[in-house]
Amino acid sequence: MLVRKMLIATILMMILTAGSALAGGDVAKGLALSEDCVDCHAEDGKGDEDSPSIAGLDEAKHIDMLKGYKSGEIPDDDDMMVDYVIDLSEQDMADLAAYYATLDGG
Repeated sequence: MLVRKMLIATILMMILTAGSALAGGDVAKGLALSEDCVDCHAEDGKGDEDSPSIAGLDEAKHIDMLKGYKSGEIPDDDDMMVDYVIDLSEQDMADLAAYYATLDGG
């Protein structure tokens, strides 16, 4: 009986964990977090001659890039991106990516 309860509890925990992982980013939270991003990427996310456009960027690609800067896998010569992403959680990254994916990349 105890083994059965433990098994059910484990399965429920796995379902809940998977559900939150699949939930993705929150656009409204991403908008709030983008306050620092506009310094380089502009209000519309299209950047300028020094900063690339992130408007309309695929969410998964955007998250991978943010993680890459944070981990050091993507080189950042002036540490600008590292300074911005260092304190971001994975959920923060998902929220930012969700927000920027809604912007027109054209």
